[in-house]
Amino acid sequence: MNTMARYTRKLGECTALLLVALLAACGGDDGSPDPILGTGGVVPIAPTVTAVAPTPNATAVPINTKIITAAFSKAMDPNTLTSTSFTLTCPATATQTGSVTYKALGSVASLTLANNLPARTTCTATITTGAKDTGGIALASNFSWTFTTGIDAAVDITAPTVSSIIPLANATGVALNSRITASFSEPMDPLTIDTNHFSLACPVGTPVAGTTGYTVSGNVATFIPNSPLPANITCTATITTGVRDVAANAMAAPFTWTFTTGTTGDTTAPTVTSTLPLLGANNVATNTQITATFSEAMAPLTFNSASFKLACPANTPVAGTVGYAVNSRVATFVPINPLPSGATCLATISTAVTDVAMNAMVMPYSWQFTIGVVADNTAPTLLSTFPAANATNVGTDTLVTVLFSEAMSPLTLTTTQFTLLNGNASVAGTVQYDATSHIATFTPLAPLMNSTTYTAQIYRGVTDVRGNELAIGPVPNNWTFTTAAAPVFEPAVPLGTVAPFGTFGGTAGMTNTGTLTLINGNIGTTATGTSAITGFHDTAGDIYTQTPANIGAVNGTIYTCTNSTTGPTSAGANAPACAIATQARLDAQTAYQALVAMPPGANPGGNLAGLTLTPGVYTAPSGSFLIQGGDLTLDAQGNANAVFVFQMSSTLGVGGPGAAFPQSIILTGGALAKNVYWQVGSAAIINAAGGGTMVGTIIAQSGVAFSTAGNTSILTLNGRALSLGAAITLVDTVINVPAP
Repeated sequence: MNTMARYTRKLGECTALLLVALLAACGGDDGSPDPILGTGGVVPIAPTVTAVAPTPNATAVPINTKIITAAFSKAMDPNTLTSTSFTLTCPATATQTGSVTYKALGSVASLTLANNLPARTTCTATITTGAKDTGGIALASNFSWTFTTGIDAAVDITAPTVSSIIPLANATGVALNSRITASFSEPMDPLTIDTNHFSLACPVGTPVAGTTGYTVSGNVATFIPNSPLPANITCTATITTGVRDVAANAMAAPFTWTFTTGTTGDTTAPTVTSTLPLLGANNVATNTQITATFSEAMAPLTFNSASFKLACPANTPVAGTVGYAVNSRVATFVPINPLPSGATCLATISTAVTDVAMNAMVMPYSWQFTIGVVADNTAPTLLSTFPAANATNVGTDTLVTVLFSEAMSPLTLTTTQFTLLNGNASVAGTVQYDATSHIATFTPLAPLMNSTTYTAQIYRGVTDVRGNELAIGPVPNNWTFTTAAAPVFEPAVPLGTVAPFGTFGGTAGMTNTGTLTLINGNIGTTATGTSAITGFHDTAGDIYTQTPANIGAVNGTIYTCTNSTTGPTSAGANAPACAIATQARLDAQTAYQALVAMPPGANPGGNLAGLTLTPGVYTAPSGSFLIQGGDLTLDAQGNANAVFVFQMSSTLGVGGPGAAFPQSIILTGGALAKNVYWQVGSAAIINAAGGGTMVGTIIAQSGVAFSTAGNTSILTLNGRALSLGAAITLVDTVINVPAP
């Protein structure tokens, strides 16, 4: 081959590679024209419907519902959204007269009906391929869904309420680049969500310029400031009675809350902290919804079927709607049809989703799970409430919490479904749901009245993540409690039967490493496997898998639901002991709820090292507390009844920096270990290097670890370590249970 021929061949190869690179890298994946290659360089991506109201297959829809809404995955061309491309028939042959409008921020189309709907009728809403995005790309196929109206008397006259807000009321240190969100108790008219009816002032009297959007799934309004908020200023957000629900009901009164900004913007990327189903889960119910919990408050407007996808199996998209619950930081993908049996599904959340400061995830998040062959039709129930039914002398600043038997759909937990009444009058408040603990919390906007009986109620419209409605269980779904005659702070936490326990390993067990561990109290777990508890013996003669290197002495009784390896219960589980362990875990859960229900307190900063704190409630600003780089001093100021409560939605870490610096808690001014409580939303790690003294009762959702295998310095806990789920691990640890 001559030189010119070789040159010509190389030129052709390079040209081909360049064209491939251009095809791969250029053009928008939204179907917009390629900036280099024109319209022929991309495969257009059709818009999809991501959420609708009423929801698919809804029943008892009020006949005076005047607005049907649908959200899209992309910005749409309003001129293509007409009464021809968006229709409603009730029944199938009777078209309902109406007009169509479009709200750009949220990509929401609204069909406003001229008349009431017929009663007891199945209605079909349809959006045709006549609907196109701003690039002229039509829906790939018609999108239809059905719902059924209620009886003639089923008229909606209930005023909507605000269910949850971000930032929270009275929040401090709010990032300057935050968006403001509020979710409502029911579907709203998107056109009433505007800056005339949802506004922000920083400070009062100084309006903040911005725009508003509305998210159909979750009923969320968002105020987006045009520029960063001013630093160190108290801001007031206001939603007026001009906002209306889809039946044209206005709010009964304006809703206003305040928060204080910090000094900087938020630049931290959000992450996915947990999912349902779990990564690698098998035999997932065919009717399951897919959820992802995030590390921080997210921007609802960024969630749709383009940013949260499901394929079963991979490369086979599943049709569904997507929503985001402000009250729980949970995004939900709701499949329209049952998932295919035996399929391995792939869920993916793209970097198009952002937090409220518009920070995107660093990379997409994907996980797989496998579908079983049957649906899960088990109804959820309530396991416990706080305050308990018929409780008296309840503090006027209490929060109301409920514990569900399983994972719930956050989108169904609103102030319509979780209410608090004073007689027949509704108490204004917000609702939050913690996906990890399955606890929902009603927070009154103002202190409760003294000497008053209140009624709390959870309605059947609340569902689990498989769409099963709440049933009546061992704990009533409506209950009453009475507040105290005078304002009181109820610091005493009801430990009940778990009080004598030095450790409780939840449903997972306990493990000891080393020969210096000593528990001056009982220990227990509801785990049923013999291997779930290792390295302990008690005063009754029961030994649980001890070796010469792993001997833990329990100066009390080991209560389990399994048999020991040697001793009185080696022949089989002791039923009375299991009953005691089961009740102890329930009482630990009740104590945890009581700590959660205490109103958030002072923000001492994320690291408590070197501080001297006085009695009160302290709430972790970012969800976690550290004691790292110095000891923490608790000063009771001469009051032996003084109580210290530390609330964390995430983790507790004691010790460091590094593995060689154990830290301690020092009690002074009459402070007592029995009056110190640590409510930990996930896990606690105490002095990984060994050594040091920890103080107080730790109640954690996901386990507590003391020291690390190989350490020989004794770590002391004057208190209790109670885990509701994961195991307790000890390495040469001495635990002294406080006297009552």
